[in-house]
Amino acid sequence: MEKSSIYIIDASWDGAAGVWVATSDEVLGLATEAPTIEQLTQKLRFIIPELLQLNQLLPVNYQGLI
Repeated sequence: MEKSSIYIIDASWDGAAGVWVATSDEVLGLATEAPTIEQLTQKLRFIIPELLQLNQLLPVNYQGLI
């Protein structure tokens, strides 16, 4: 069984830009935005595993989503 990890992602509304913004101190390199929270969530499901692989926190052969 694989070990589970919890990462804190900060999501906030940028009213001036009209987008949701996501960043994290725990997922190095994470900085993305989307016009809706649903679109942001969808982007994060792909971006976070890629960044975790690049930061060597997730196996390169990982095929799932979060």
